[in-house]
Amino acid sequence: MTLHLINPVTFVGSNFKIALKYLKVIAFTHKQIELKELGRLVICQENLTDKLHKVKAQFGISEIFYLATCNRVEFVMLTSHVVDKAFAKEFMDSIDMGLCPVSTGAFLDAASIYEDTDALNHLLRTSCSLESLIVGEKEILPQLRKAYENCKEAGLTGDGLRMFMNCIVKTAKEVDTGQRPISIESISVVSLAYRKLKDLKLCINDRVLIIGAGETNRNISKYLQKHKFSNFTVFNRTVANAKQLAADLNGEAFNLEALKTYNKGFDVIITCTSATEPIITPEIYAGLLNGDKGRKTIVDLAVPNDTHPEVLEKFPVNFIEVHSLNEVAKKNLLERYEELSHAETIISENITAFILELKQRRIELAMRQVPEKIKEIRNTAINSVFADEVQGMDQQSRDILEKVINYMEKKYISVPMIMAKDILINNN
Repeated sequence: MTLHLINPVTFVGSNFKIALKYLKVIAFTHKQIELKELGRLVICQENLTDKLHKVKAQFGISEIFYLATCNRVEFVMLTSHVVDKAFAKEFMDSIDMGLCPVSTGAFLDAASIYEDTDALNHLLRTSCSLESLIVGEKEILPQLRKAYENCKEAGLTGDGLRMFMNCIVKTAKEVDTGQRPISIESISVVSLAYRKLKDLKLCINDRVLIIGAGETNRNISKYLQKHKFSNFTVFNRTVANAKQLAADLNGEAFNLEALKTYNKGFDVIITCTSATEPIITPEIYAGLLNGDKGRKTIVDLAVPNDTHPEVLEKFPVNFIEVHSLNEVAKKNLLERYEELSHAETIISENITAFILELKQRRIELAMRQVPEKIKEIRNTAINSVFADEVQGMDQQSRDILEKVINYMEKKYISVPMIMAKDILINNN
């Protein structure tokens, strides 16, 4: 469902300019790109802010944020630049993702570029999980909000994307809590991964190593804990976060470097980090085994994978990854056709309402100058144009004149605003 706005809305505030036509998205998703390949587009968190500030300044982008999940990498921005494949190539080259020209070209060929209402429609569909690998999963909205908040804290966004985010969050919540919410059953990458893990018939006293303390691992840990698993060890780059998750699970906590020396053995590894290179190398895995020759299980929900391919070649492993959930995802999509239609209607209604809100906001900002202009006219009339006549009036007449002018001033301030809003509403 795509809506086209003939006259994009633009308005100017005290320190920002917003227009629906300036909303642009460069998206790389699971629909055109293999999940394993998508991982190559993930930007290391340590360098992310600097890279975004660089392209923001270089390309005159007023606001920008970056979203990376297990099935998408997207750049959302407000800019007056024409964003096409040529722009996207310059942008990607500048942000320096470490790709060779051939790889960059292949990714750009598969990229989706949205602008104007199409961009808003895409972001709403994304937040409602209509664009997710697992349609109806509840993880995407928190991920999207966190990505936005991180960039907001870094000074990369402002009032423009704030308004769009308000619409995005509002729409996603309406879809989620409507009469036919598409996430009425608990469906997510995490829940589907747990189902596959459950099929392996693990023992509840199996030793579980959790690598990464982010939202995905917290969620899958809750599933495990709910089903009576209790032997957890958490590793994370930031030890404080590892300790927090470990405390919830009554487990131990270590920093990521401790993987190199950990020798207490394991049965299951759950891993999901934002690392751009494999965390579980053959050397580290061999060390974790500590001489154990048995088949182990790895649940790797990171994109790119945290597990080096050689681990799977050299050792007996039950391997569960996001890519392996594709067939379940396709079945889930077919089962939710009617629910998707309902969500599309909500999205369409919210786009229409948001366009009207932007137009109303433009009027409000334009009308801010009305009171000042009317006061200028009033002062000119009394102190210049009709100064002699006013001076010749007695005090009672002056008081009456003042009351009349005050009344007229208030009406002249409010009437144009009311009329403009009426015209706007009646013409939509």
